[in-house]
Amino acid sequence: MANCPHEDLPAAHIRMMPVVMSKELYKVCGADIHKRFLVATILSRDGTKHVRRFRTSPQDLLDFRVWVVENDCERVAVESTGRLWIPIHVALEGAVELIVANAYKIKHTPGKKTDVADSEWIAELCLNNMIEPSRIFPKVDRELRSLTRAREGYVRDLSREKNRVHQVLDSCSIKLSTVLSDIFGVTGLYILNGLVKEKSIDEIIKRLPVKRLRKKAPGIREAIMPKLDDTQIVLLRGSLELIADIRKRIEDLESEIKKRIATRANDMMIARSMPGIGFISAVTILAEIGNYLDFEKPEQLAAWAGIVPTLYQSADKNVLGNITKHGSKHLRWILVQVAHAIAHTKDSKLKRFFLRIQAKKGYNVAIVALARKVLCILHHLLVNQEMYIEEVGGIAKEPKTVELEEEDYSSAEISLEQMIGYLSKAGYEVTWKKSGVGG
Repeated sequence: MANCPHEDLPAAHIRMMPVVMSKELYKVCGADIHKRFLVATILSRDGTKHVRRFRTSPQDLLDFRVWVVENDCERVAVESTGRLWIPIHVALEGAVELIVANAYKIKHTPGKKTDVADSEWIAELCLNNMIEPSRIFPKVDRELRSLTRAREGYVRDLSREKNRVHQVLDSCSIKLSTVLSDIFGVTGLYILNGLVKEKSIDEIIKRLPVKRLRKKAPGIREAIMPKLDDTQIVLLRGSLELIADIRKRIEDLESEIKKRIATRANDMMIARSMPGIGFISAVTILAEIGNYLDFEKPEQLAAWAGIVPTLYQSADKNVLGNITKHGSKHLRWILVQVAHAIAHTKDSKLKRFFLRIQAKKGYNVAIVALARKVLCILHHLLVNQEMYIEEVGGIAKEPKTVELEEEDYSSAEISLEQMIGYLSKAGYEVTWKKSGVGG
């Protein structure tokens, strides 16, 4: 990120100021993109306009590229409408400069709205250097982010399907959750599948996969005494099959994610050294941030993520509102989950920060404030390649134990010996866990 000329402004405004580029442009192109076509306007400094419509098929996008190049366009500007800009970026990459604009920040003034008018408006803003370019992630980072977002979607689907199972069980007064802490664990799924196959209660209890739970046989018997009718069996069978399928897809995605993140093993260790951050949350945060060196200061990253308060200013009075929510909702969601995890830890510097804010502003505000603090600290650690070390009274606490699995980092650019040495220098105790049977 370039040096920000407005560093004295509140963080909420850091990335909302228009970028003033020193280069004067003489001919640009603005494109209004749709799913099946795009309307492009080439605008010159003397006011000359050329408008053309192209389909978004591969051949037509190549024609668009040729048209832009032959007309000596210095820059092409498009809106960041979903993922529709990606094929345009691929078609123009290496031929002409492309900037992707936030649709919210280049919204046209009220009036007659047409595709041609929109493309002309984008071209006019581009010609006068009034568009702040959005960050375009490299292909490798985009693919990793797609994988983590797909996993997040499957996790939500899994939660919905589990809720349907609870609804079916509640409708027939089967209270399995009163005797098992997780009805979707090994024992719970065994019992549910037994009920779907209409096995007898005695047979189900006799073959419980976890022997220690056989002591709860009387409670289990009482919980599953009510019978399922035909409709409930059909619904429960469908949900159990979907749960198994979704879990398999999540496992496949996690396996692929481990391969992709292996080249960033050092960043992963730094992220996981912080309280509340595990493997999945670390991968998700790194995937959503992309290149953290794009941000010179932690506050700029927090503003880009939309986790800073809005600012309302009237005369000399400043009023802070809700967070802006301008960035990735996936990043904000995982940071909030991390904050919840930290809030439930026994004792840490971050939890004490949370408790101070909670006493003044309440739980929800404190969670968001903690999420922002986690992001800012993580940015500092990543930029300086430092591990997080909890300190109490200026003295480092016992080192956090970090387990390294061979399969997770075998293809990393940094060797395992180097990683272990790095952690040891930071004061961490490393235990080596070899994957596989007998490891």
